Amino acid sequence: MHLRYTYRVYPTAPQRSALTRTFGCVRTVFNDAVAARRKAHSQGLPYPSTAVLDKRLITEAKRTPERAWLAEVSTVPLQQALRDCHAAYRNFFDSVKGKRARAGVGPPRFKRRSQRQAARYTRNGFALRANGRLYVAKIGDLKVAWSRDLPSEPSSVTIVKTATGKYFASFVVAVNDDAERLEPIADPEAECGIDLGLKDFAVLSSGRVIENPKFFRRMERKLKKAQRALSRKERGSANRAQARVKVAKVHEQVRNRRDDWLHKQVKTLVGESQALYVEDLNVRGLSRGRGAKSVQDAALGRFLVLLEAQAARTGRTFVKVDRWFPSTRLCSACGSLTGPQGLADLGIREWACGCGAFHVRDRNAAINIKREGQRLARAHQVAAGQAETVNACGQDIRPDSSGRPGNPRKKQKQEPTRTRLAPASR
Repeated sequence: MHLRYTYRVYPTAPQRSALTRTFGCVRTVFNDAVAARRKAHSQGLPYPSTAVLDKRLITEAKRTPERAWLAEVSTVPLQQALRDCHAAYRNFFDSVKGKRARAGVGPPRFKRRSQRQAARYTRNGFALRANGRLYVAKIGDLKVAWSRDLPSEPSSVTIVKTATGKYFASFVVAVNDDAERLEPIADPEAECGIDLGLKDFAVLSSGRVIENPKFFRRMERKLKKAQRALSRKERGSANRAQARVKVAKVHEQVRNRRDDWLHKQVKTLVGESQALYVEDLNVRGLSRGRGAKSVQDAALGRFLVLLEAQAARTGRTFVKVDRWFPSTRLCSACGSLTGPQGLADLGIREWACGCGAFHVRDRNAAINIKREGQRLARAHQVAAGQAETVNACGQDIRPDSSGRPGNPRKKQKQEPTRTRLAPASR
């Protein structure tokens, strides 16, 4: 398993100038590669390979007067820029063909100077000094703020300059798969169903409510003030550059606060639960509706990604319940569909079922998500041969194609259960 460790670095003035040249050369090589492939596509020619572009855009370009300054920086990040361009095009083609499991991506675009700048070095382009400094080829020894030790020798490092002018060193290290595995929790009740929302960030099946911090909403007034000041500055002036940095700092502050809060919530949930059951939300679709700003401020998609990754690393069970499962309408007491549904009933936060049970909307949904997640987990274990297939009465309980327990009087056709699960605890 590979992890990324990021640390703040403090380059000197000459080192900042050298990094600026390096970032410019990396950006130029990447843009030249994109332009070369666009030209080949317009002329109906096959895309040039990375080896051909390496020779044309780096080796031969250094001998020309227009690109002679490419020789002033290390060749390692320039070669990595070509590989990044190749990977971007590969992801785009896989997305078009439907081979990409993740969300679809578009073709690579030209990089801009005002955005985030990065240069990646492999093992032959950097070294860790005994005095704690980071040596980077043709840059020198960088001062690093080591907040924690690296678990192993890094295979690569990426020097990043943010839009606010801060520098970071991001290391990729290989760690043992069981390095962060937690001890299993013996309590069978240590399982958690999570219902995500906007009014409250999350409601757990245990009844605990996690309030929505709304970091962007709190900083929105300050952001509007900074953006108005930016709009009044003349384009290309030094004042406009300073105003742009102020806007970037507000966004950076919101992002840092949100990420810190999300990591803390994920660590707490994983530490106190053996199994985590969540709803597979269509965050991308929700981000296009009338509540797009609130959905993006809550960062529900990032929370699910962090929770799934942390569960896999610590050995917790993680199950995503289908988004069409009627967790809100379903009564957790009798199982009838009598609850609120649709946008018309969105304001109904409490409701009573015909069976006499009284429900709080989000708490009831969390309980239903937990039960459905447990059913999917058992079905996955049965399909993998890790659970008993006969109950105490001798009846076959293997799930059929719909996921329901099999009929003991009728042999059901077995189909694999398609459920996204993190590795269960050992």
